[in-house]
Amino acid sequence: MLGGAAEGLRRIGGAEARSSSSFMTGANAERLARRLSNMRGAAMKLGQMLSLEADDLLPPEVAEALSVLRAEGDAMPDAQLRRVLGRAWGKNWQERFREFDFEPIAAASIGQVHAAVTRDGREIACKVQYPGVADSIDSDVGNLATALKISRILPGDLDFDPIIAEAKWQLSREADYRMEARHLARYGELLAGDSEFVVPRVHDDFSTKRVLAMDRLHGVPLEDLRGPEHDDGERDRAGALLLRLLLRELFEFRFMQTDPNFANYQLLPDGRIGLLDLGAGNEITKKLSRGYEALFRAALDRDEAALKAAAERIGFLSPDVPAPQAAALVGLIGLAMEPFCCDGVYDFGASDLPARVRERGMELMLESHHLWRPPPPATLFLQRKLGGTFLLCVRLGARVDARALVEEALASAGSA
Repeated sequence: MLGGAAEGLRRIGGAEARSSSSFMTGANAERLARRLSNMRGAAMKLGQMLSLEADDLLPPEVAEALSVLRAEGDAMPDAQLRRVLGRAWGKNWQERFREFDFEPIAAASIGQVHAAVTRDGREIACKVQYPGVADSIDSDVGNLATALKISRILPGDLDFDPIIAEAKWQLSREADYRMEARHLARYGELLAGDSEFVVPRVHDDFSTKRVLAMDRLHGVPLEDLRGPEHDDGERDRAGALLLRLLLRELFEFRFMQTDPNFANYQLLPDGRIGLLDLGAGNEITKKLSRGYEALFRAALDRDEAALKAAAERIGFLSPDVPAPQAAALVGLIGLAMEPFCCDGVYDFGASDLPARVRERGMELMLESHHLWRPPPPATLFLQRKLGGTFLLCVRLGARVDARALVEEALASAGSA
């Protein structure tokens, strides 16, 4: 999908940094993964984000090493957890609960989640942030950027400061649970009329800047749909719902949840999908939304001139790039739009699109490295959602008429 094209564009970073003689070795990849696994917080989270796409968008030795980051983070010891909750809820906080499970039901890079029943009978899930995470974002992201440059995953001769600054800003917002509470409330309102999704309600009386209390949803990970007890129709439906939601976020809501990993989705007993994490909720400007609208329309029409203009409008392509190289870059973007341009059902599970995008991107890197620029910072997490949703559909093995979904979304956008 389009996120893969952006990844390909990001790779056109200099033959000196990516030649076969200097490219990252398996040993270097393992050292990088070990270093990241010891970093809690923002660096660990960004490493996990990178690992989600690793199988399809990074060399095999890097993908294998980074796969260790998909495991959940280490939970806080009970004594530390009690101190954190005491600071958040005050002395004798346990008296406010009938039950509080000190064993987390989930633990990740920024915090861990505990099930509880309040004194008045509400079943809630409490997300508790690790101490010091918010204060270490600048240093964590800086450490990760340095590690990636040293490991030659990022070209060392290009200015990534705007991208790094965007990542720090986004992650600092994600570490503010009061902001996430507002995002959950807003997302719930946006999806209030959609019977296919559930957004948990926030419980303000138990929520603080570092603790977020919300309805506990009783479901199973969406990834369970891959099991033999579920049929192809269920997987196809889930993939279609994820894509439809993505398009509504981009063109209708102009507000997007930009952390698309399986842990953030639950399959509920009635078939609805629970949306668990809005920390990575982001505004999309009207200008950027319209730019992507033009990009999708051009791709559907197979109009290379319009596709080039839309890529320039968003900032993926500079107007001064020579025509042959510009055509090649536009071709890469068009290739990544394949699921939306396919007539009829697109089989994500059988698709080799990520490998083709990677191969084309590497070819362009070797041929046109001097023309490369980092992508616009405002697209960083949006592209993450686009590419990540594609990979979710791949892992579900979903078969979806993605073209019909995008045509419907564009028709609605055009009438707005």
